[in-house]
Amino acid sequence: MDERLTNLRSGKNPKARIKILKGHFATSNSHINTYIDMSTVKTRHHNARETARVLAGEYTHTYIDTIVCLDETEVIGTFMAEILADETNMSMSHDNNISVVTPEFDTMGQILFRDNKIRMIENKQVLILAASITTGKTILKAAESVLYYGGKVCGVAGIFSAVSRIADMEVKSIFTSADLPDYKAYTPQSCPMCREGKRVEALVNSYGYSKL
Repeated sequence: MDERLTNLRSGKNPKARIKILKGHFATSNSHINTYIDMSTVKTRHHNARETARVLAGEYTHTYIDTIVCLDETEVIGTFMAEILADETNMSMSHDNNISVVTPEFDTMGQILFRDNKIRMIENKQVLILAASITTGKTILKAAESVLYYGGKVCGVAGIFSAVSRIADMEVKSIFTSADLPDYKAYTPQSCPMCREGKRVEALVNSYGYSKL
């Protein structure tokens, strides 16, 4: 792991901890100057549970049937479902058997749900959960897929989001651009780091980063 990675803890819950790395990185949709590593909150059960607790707190007044997990957020999504469905909590989803679903991406990048999972989307209130939301394009694809299969998007949640709204949907996140004031995302054509001749250090996606 790169020694330049530094910790960033949430003021809402210090156990919701991510790592950041400054540089020049390329995602599938943009170039960014800060890589956000979420391995800790996505894979360590204690940190994932505390992260889920913060996000679940934003949806106690929202009835949720299904959580669609993007970016390897299944552990967090499962904890969110458990917290929201706990009958001792003051949640609209208490005692609900919430489904936690991971969609597939086809070769064209479209999001789909297999026949055996459509029943968890059709006529259901669906929360979309992501790790990092940079431009919102993937969230829009997920929302369009949920609508296509007959579901209704009742919320969008992320660990980090550089945007506060996507279309007419408010994004609830633990970390925002205010926590990373130097964070910038650019289209590949308008990237100032490229114009300055700075090479792309790594390719990044929901699985992590690969140095070039």
